[in-house]
Amino acid sequence: MFQTFALCCLCCCCLVGVFGDTDRDTVKSVSVTEGDSVTLNTGLTEIQKADEMLWKFGTSRTLIAKINHDTGVLSTNDGSDGRFRDRLKLDIQTGSLTITNTRTTDSGVYEVSIRNSSSETKYRFSVTVNGELRVTSLLYTTDLAY
Repeated sequence: MFQTFALCCLCCCCLVGVFGDTDRDTVKSVSVTEGDSVTLNTGLTEIQKADEMLWKFGTSRTLIAKINHDTGVLSTNDGSDGRFRDRLKLDIQTGSLTITNTRTTDSGVYEVSIRNSSSETKYRFSVTVNGELRVTSLLYTTDLAY
């Protein structure tokens, strides 16, 4: 009985860690295959007029995208090393960030800060880009001549 209870508690904790988007300490894990696109959803249906959104990447928290809805400014940054060149797309309505043609070097923690005059909310995503799967086929034939 205790083991069942403990298992249920453990499962609930795992679910909160994956789906608990409103918890500021929560990191949502996302896995993608190299070459595919991945969208990091803010969970918003619409950005409010006074909102400013800042997307940051990595341990250095490099600014990679910015939306200032009040002024209409929307910009992306290739990163200090140019790793995201022409591969970042921002959804002007929701603030979600899409990374196209992913590479293994895109793996890391992404953070979005949503600020307005009265509050600031942050969401974090841990993205893992797995190497491209390659399939090798071998054709083996034998010529049986008797």
